[in-house]
Amino acid sequence: MTRRRIAILISGRGSNMTSLIEAARAPDFPGEIALVLSNRPGVAGLARAQEAGIATLAIDHKVFSRREGFEEELDHALRDHAIDIICLAGFMRVLTPWFVERWTGRMINIHPSLLPLFRGVHTHQRALAEGVLVHGCTVHFVVPELDAGPIIAQAAVPVVPGDTEETLAARVLAQEHIIYPQALRMICDGHARLEGDRTVFAKGWNAGGALRSPA
Repeated sequence: MTRRRIAILISGRGSNMTSLIEAARAPDFPGEIALVLSNRPGVAGLARAQEAGIATLAIDHKVFSRREGFEEELDHALRDHAIDIICLAGFMRVLTPWFVERWTGRMINIHPSLLPLFRGVHTHQRALAEGVLVHGCTVHFVVPELDAGPIIAQAAVPVVPGDTEETLAARVLAQEHIIYPQALRMICDGHARLEGDRTVFAKGWNAGGALRSPA
């Protein structure tokens, strides 16, 4: 089995990064975490990756006068490490169309809402304000438009009376840690791929389940 080389891009503690690292340790996982890269030197996620024996790199975006200069350096580093697939995991930089198009179909992100609902930030706060009864998370391909790429995987959780942003976020994060490794596996083994503006799946799945809220 040829394992795809994966880079995880972070800006902080690397919660989803850790779930991807753990999943990739399985002997049958079709990819290996070859690099963890941060735009913020010294963040906790870099130390976590180093403890796991993974190569790390920090490219401080603040030293570049142009966004393009940072992205050119980022692109060079990824290619120097022979990266096949990029996972954004709490990477707090909006990427330019130039960079996104260079990695089309090979860069994925996880977002804390059921896209296309609640693109952008403060998703849990907005979900509570709108009074939705179901919330969740989405793994999607990255496209130039923010949080608008074709969907690879989603998980839904109930919104219950008394929820706060913190309690809802914790419930969603637990699902993020499940579906992000699943989505990455599908990308690495070719079971999900980007074709035009759609995600194409190589096989079907069980259509019998449902989440109802209130249950």
